[in-house]
Amino acid sequence: MELRTERLLLRPLAVADAEALAAINADPEVMRYIGNGRPLTPEETEARTAKAAAHWDEHGWGVFAAVESATGAFVGWAALAVPSFLPEILPATELGWRVRRDRWGRGYAPEAARAVAGFAFGDLGLDRVVSCIHAENAASIRVAEKLGMSLERETVVPGVGVPCSVYELKA
Repeated sequence: MELRTERLLLRPLAVADAEALAAINADPEVMRYIGNGRPLTPEETEARTAKAAAHWDEHGWGVFAAVESATGAFVGWAALAVPSFLPEILPATELGWRVRRDRWGRGYAPEAARAVAGFAFGDLGLDRVVSCIHAENAASIRVAEKLGMSLERETVVPGVGVPCSVYELKA
């Protein structure tokens, strides 16, 4: 499964992407609003990448690697996932994104996320996706708004105590 946008190739995340993704996940600024805000070790990224690749094999959807068409550079990802960390909104499918810092401000996150939302509504037949965003993450909130998402609720992630804004997009 591949999706193409004006500037990006989106393809299933593969185990071979772990090294490029580890550099992104090790950046404290990138990870500031993710989970508990702690950067990930290369081993943690490797394990998560293997799990994401296996999810694709089993379910036919998941994390899309975002690669610049012009350069072949791995710039981040856009994904569909079950937000099990936030039981109060289940059942739901989350639309998420992450972009390496040297590519911030270029519109890659909304470009990739828009394509993945199209896949969710078209190929998968979903009628709704959500994005769970740290309440202080103004950049990701702007991405959600560019996608046409609306604020569905404000909550707190159990066990972590992180303030979370849940945005929703309907087909």
